[in-house]
Amino acid sequence: MRVMQSMDTALKDITDRIRAASADGTPLRIRGGGSKDFFGNRLQGELLDTNRLSGVLSYEPTELVVTVGAGTPLVELEALLAGQGQCLAFEPPHFNWSATSGATVGGMVASGLSGPARVSAGAVREYVLGLHMVNGLGEELVFGGQVMKNVAGYDVSRMMVGSMGTLGLITEVSLKVLPVAPLEATLVFPLDQASALECLHRWGGQPLPLNASCWVHDGTASAGPQDLLLIRLRGAVAAVEAACKKMLAEQPGLRMDNGQAQADWELCRNQQLPFFKRPVGDNMALWRISVAQTAPVLDVPWAQLVEWHGGLRWLWAPVDAAALLQPVAHAYGGNATIFVAACAHSTGATGQFDIKNPAEMAIQQRLKHSLDPKAIFNPQRLFKAF
Repeated sequence: MRVMQSMDTALKDITDRIRAASADGTPLRIRGGGSKDFFGNRLQGELLDTNRLSGVLSYEPTELVVTVGAGTPLVELEALLAGQGQCLAFEPPHFNWSATSGATVGGMVASGLSGPARVSAGAVREYVLGLHMVNGLGEELVFGGQVMKNVAGYDVSRMMVGSMGTLGLITEVSLKVLPVAPLEATLVFPLDQASALECLHRWGGQPLPLNASCWVHDGTASAGPQDLLLIRLRGAVAAVEAACKKMLAEQPGLRMDNGQAQADWELCRNQQLPFFKRPVGDNMALWRISVAQTAPVLDVPWAQLVEWHGGLRWLWAPVDAAALLQPVAHAYGGNATIFVAACAHSTGATGQFDIKNPAEMAIQQRLKHSLDPKAIFNPQRLFKAF
């Protein structure tokens, strides 16, 4: 009851602020914990803090559904779920590159980012059942529900995923959660990238409980630099054990200690592996290249880290490398975007998300106008056009 009363008071204050901003055309910058400040185009507008919208509103472990305020720290939600043997299967990253930042549930939804398990468990939008939001006129709107089989109304809940706060302020979210898998195992294989991709393609076509993968050139190994493929399996005990036996028989490798493996996957999830250490230089950026899982080794001159069974490639390259990287990504059905730029460009690179197709951009603009007619929310955070 106290949580709901506190959130009601916070929501009223925030709604009044939005109405005033709408009346005088004041831009607002929606912010939760600040862990995604680096993501997207440059931050603009007066700060609108959502941290007061925090708390668990309802949780039914037997129904696999939880409803929380948008400002709820992600670490608190995950601790609550873990206490019931449940989890957010898509493994949302926390990042926390700054000591003063911390991921929130609202930021998780607004950014739409998923972790290593996304390739098997699905993305954030597939777990959003419903949400409450405030539009650009200060009106409170409700979409979706708190049950898995809900088909009422337009699917605006999932449309808000990845919108980067440009369409409205999310106030509360209902999420589908899943039980923690009975068994988890991580296998590591010393393979170059081409061989690793071949193994992933082969195993991906078999009924194996593959959950996540990561190929990386490990320059910190005590025995010297190595190319390593890590594969995580999750599922029923018998299925995981049988898969480990089969895969190790086909390809020489090792089964990692679970404690060490879980720590490594957490580092991968939050981009804290040595590979993600920002290089010196104002002109460098971390590029995110999405391609078909069957894509071969990309012909680019920079070292890579490969996730999602080949579907996601990371690399550090100059901010102006788009002319080289985008044609390579397009050739394999994907796209290349700057994820985070270093040093002077630390809050993003101008226009990195812009849509090139005029018809698609027109749809986005009409959608923006319908929910935020005064264009006060996160101006140009996602697209230069609004």
